[in-house]
This record gives sequence, structure tokens and C-alpha cells, in this order.
Amino acid sequence: MMGNSVLTESKTLENQDPPIAMVAGKPIDQQPTDLFIPPDALKVFLNAFEGPLDLLLYLIRKHKFDILDLPVSKITDQYMEYVDLMKEFNLDLAAEYLLMAAILAEIKSRMLLPVETQSDDESDDPRADLVARLKEYELLKQGALDLDSLPRHEREFFVAQATRSDSINVAHEMPDLDLSQLTMAFAGVIKRINAQASHHISRESLSTRQRMSQIMEQLQQQPQLPFHQLFLVEEGVSGAVVAFLAILQLAKEQLIGIALGINELAIFRLESLPQEA
Repeated sequence: MMGNSVLTESKTLENQDPPIAMVAGKPIDQQPTDLFIPPDALKVFLNAFEGPLDLLLYLIRKHKFDILDLPVSKITDQYMEYVDLMKEFNLDLAAEYLLMAAILAEIKSRMLLPVETQSDDESDDPRADLVARLKEYELLKQGALDLDSLPRHEREFFVAQATRSDSINVAHEMPDLDLSQLTMAFAGVIKRINAQASHHISRESLSTRQRMSQIMEQLQQQPQLPFHQLFLVEEGVSGAVVAFLAILQLAKEQLIGIALGINELAIFRLESLPQEA
């Protein structure tokens, strides 16, 4: 007998519907009868329009009307339904909505009048002014949507800002210079020397170290010089080679830097670079 009662109780629990809610750990099987729900609580007005033209454009797109051949009777009926719906929700109707309703009613009545003569002139169409306003509004509305879709600062992207700690020592980064650019610049100097040399003047040759000292003295007076100004035409090709070797040695010892300027290479003192804060 005990087994039969347990079996009957388990079958009753299986056939029982699940509770509709759990409150404080207790199942609630039935909805409370004293629960108050306002009559308009479940009514939702989905569309918010920016004006009567926006409402008209919405209705045209919703019902797939041709904006150039606007069915005034149907669009007027749809418009008045939305106006009545606004009244039902106790929404304050702006005067422009009521004015548009009057305009639609006037156009509808004019469309019902008999036409004595057939004319293709758009000025005779009572809808012409309204259609022109709708087309202009559609262009402006689409332009506003296109502008809003553009990336905007502090909306789609943000400018990153960071400060460097005083304990971090940042070394100067040398300009990225290709060896072929330096070679072409030196070839241009040699070509200029050969073009301007009219006679050879023999003078005491300088060592590379002496020329390095002269270059540093020049850069002491002017921290940055064009590449070709470090070569003297009267020294000929041999003097240009000595000067070129002196420039390479100074760059190797990190006393000068070589950068690509607007028209040609430029030589500058590395100590003349602005120091990091």
C-alpha cells in the first residue's frame, strides 16, 4: 500500500504545471488577483516623428508609395489614422501636424474636382508643392543620416594620451638613411667639382682628423649645413674624398648626424638636437 501511494504522488507531481514565478523561495502557481496593471501599461507607441513631413515620408516608405505619383486619398487616410492614434494616447499635437492634415484634405478635395482640360503642366497638379517638399526633406534627412554615420571624435575613436616617466631615458633616434642616398650625394659633389674646376691648385693636403676638426668648427658656427657646403671646389677630387671620409668618421663616432632634407642631404651636430623633457 505504501508503494502505491508514493507512485501516485510522483505521477501527480509529474503532471503538475511548473510555477509561474518563485518569490522568496516559494513557488507561485497562480497570478495574484490584487495585482494592479494600468490600462495603458502595455500600449507602446513605437515611432517618434520629427514633424508632419517625417510622418508622411514614413507612411510612403511603409506602404511603398511612389513619391512622384502620390496617392493622396490613401496617404490622407493613413495620416489621419496616426493623428487619431496620437489623440488616443493623449499626446499633445503640434499645430504643424493639424496644418498638414488640412493641407492633405485640401489636396484630396481638389483631386476630386473634375478637370476640364488635360494638361501635362506640373503646376496644375495639386500635389506638386507637397511632393517637392517631401523630396527636399528626404534629401536633407538622408544627408543627416550620412553625416551621423561618419566616425566622430570621442564617439567612435579617442585620442590616446600618455606621459613619459622621468626615470625613462630615451635615446635620440638616428634618421633612417639609405647608403645609396649618401653615395648619390657624394657623386653629385664630385660631379660639381669636376664641372667647376678650371685649373688645379696644389696645396698642402689635409689629414682626415684635420678635416674632422674643420667640419666640427663649421657646425659650431652653424648647427646644420647642406651636405655640399662641406666640400671645397679648389681642393679637387682628393680633397672631396678626405672630406667625405671625415664626415663618415664623425657620423661613426656619433658627433654628427646625416638626414635627408628637402632637396639634398643635411649635416647637423647631434648635440644640437632638442633634449627630451
